[in-house]
Amino acid sequence: MSDILEMAHDMAQDLHAVGAMDEITLREIDRLCLPETPAFNAARIREIRARSRMSQAVFARLLNVGTTTVAQWEQGKKKPGGASARLLDVIERKGIAALL
Repeated sequence: MSDILEMAHDMAQDLHAVGAMDEITLREIDRLCLPETPAFNAARIREIRARSRMSQAVFARLLNVGTTTVAQWEQGKKKPGGASARLLDVIERKGIAALL
């Protein structure tokens, strides 16, 4: 999250805490502050896994997908989506330790 967005989110939480913002508005701001899930290409996925120092099988198990799926991502035959893309984003930004 950018610094400005983080400040706006903190301010919204403070306004909610003192009763100046309702729960629905705070939820909408929470949703708007979520980072976008980036698109991942084969090279980027290989790089994330390599930095994690894991085999395809171990990396797949961590992401709760099949080994074949990770191989297909790294060959560019498939693209990760949904929860897998979000987990890859977290690993890329925060490192593998964020999931362990």
